[in-house]
Amino acid sequence: MGHAEIVIAGLLVAVAGLSSLARRLSIPYPIVLVVGGALFGFVPGVPAVTLNPNVVLVVFLPPLAYGAAFFADLNTMRANLRTLTLSSVGLVLITLVAVALVAHDLVHGLSWAAAFTLGAVVSPTDPMAAATIMRRLDFPRRLVSAVQGEGLFNDSTALVAYKVAVAAVVGGGFSLLDAGGRFVLAAVGGVAIGLAAGWVIAAIRERTEDAQISITISLLSGYAAFIPANALGASGVLAAVTTGIYMGVRGPRIVDARTRLQGFFVWDVLDFIINASLFVLVGLQLRTVVNGLGGESAGALAGYALAVSAVTVLTRLAWFFTVPYLIRALDRRPGQRERRVGARPRLVLAWSGMRGAVSLAAALAIPLKIHHGAAFPDRDLIIFLTFSVIFSTLVLQGLSLPVLIRRLGVTSDGEEEAEEVRARLVATKAALAQIDELAGADWTRDDTIDRMRRAYEYRKRRFAARAGKIEDDGYEDRSLAYQHLVQIVLAAQRDALVDMRNRGDISNEVMNQVVRELDLEESRLEI
Repeated sequence: MGHAEIVIAGLLVAVAGLSSLARRLSIPYPIVLVVGGALFGFVPGVPAVTLNPNVVLVVFLPPLAYGAAFFADLNTMRANLRTLTLSSVGLVLITLVAVALVAHDLVHGLSWAAAFTLGAVVSPTDPMAAATIMRRLDFPRRLVSAVQGEGLFNDSTALVAYKVAVAAVVGGGFSLLDAGGRFVLAAVGGVAIGLAAGWVIAAIRERTEDAQISITISLLSGYAAFIPANALGASGVLAAVTTGIYMGVRGPRIVDARTRLQGFFVWDVLDFIINASLFVLVGLQLRTVVNGLGGESAGALAGYALAVSAVTVLTRLAWFFTVPYLIRALDRRPGQRERRVGARPRLVLAWSGMRGAVSLAAALAIPLKIHHGAAFPDRDLIIFLTFSVIFSTLVLQGLSLPVLIRRLGVTSDGEEEAEEVRARLVATKAALAQIDELAGADWTRDDTIDRMRRAYEYRKRRFAARAGKIEDDGYEDRSLAYQHLVQIVLAAQRDALVDMRNRGDISNEVMNQVVRELDLEESRLEI
């Protein structure tokens, strides 16, 4: 077996095995992957892996940014726009500067440009692990959306700053005025290109009826925005995010139900594979990185890692317990008071600033050479410190976050569940109104209309009882019993189809087609 085959096989085994272990331990998989990946890289006989820095960002980031933006809660982000902007821009830049100052002071010979590169790499947060934990513990959905929104946009800020810092190292010069101009132009250009790409993609998908082609276009949408923006010097990540938000708004009206359902599962798997592969790939590279730091003692490296990790965490904590009070002092409008977050949930938000896939990709994308052909200064050290920050934040904060949430008693007040019931009730009323309108059509049958009307009338009474509008007359219990009955009947049909396939009465293709229809029917159940 060749080198490439060993790497691919090892990657697949590591991703599957470590993810299964994470599920058994009820721990978000990034935590287990970052630990297991580090250990896996030092297993004797495992070949060293070298990734091309020029393709790391292009391969991994566009789908991650587009997918996260597509499913983002735009209304929550709009309602908390000021806070989101401050965290996504202000906190990122403050963290960047703080890390750069500490790293430049501690590491002898580390240039300012290299120190700022490190700061840019570790400044964006990854909300995936934190959001998983928060949802499992019934943390308020509005605050979970705030964490995800921050993670979505601070990537853009950090990577624009990262490009400026890397350019300063590679080009050998730095101008604050030039850097500021690049920052603004990259952001504005990224948004403009993202909107243009979104408009074109929406127009194409609106005219595409084939589900496979439509989903393929969605998989390429992030690249369609990222690559031209990156080539023109704009923010590729911000372009991909903008396209994702645009399609998230337009998508429900231009994509049919079957395509949406299939696309959701495709994106769920793709997001998992990309994130998991990144963590394991860095683990595989860690041995090479550590070997390249032979000039530094283990004690010195541990001190650098501890200091950079500490300043990353403490800067975020300090921000969340100073900036909100400054805003309160300056803005006392009633609307602002309604959006205030208490100290306990704010502490949870501050503690949820874990680092992850974007930092990994950015660190690995640092060029190998600078303008005169020499090696990028302290590249291995920057990658090592990035991994250390990711490791410490995911393990320390990720494992302690559930305990913190339980201790502080921060849970949902039920508003999210009530919102969902209202949505279902309104949708059911819309269905009944449409049924009444169709009742007079020539092509409809009275018995069919009556059957549908009775089903939706029962559904309306059930959700009205959940919302407290009418007295519950056992609607919920009868509905759950009926759905359980449907589940058993569907399982019996699947078993019969498998038996037919095994006897050779039907082909495997026919069996899978009918089973898929039964699975779609079961997916509509609420149990």
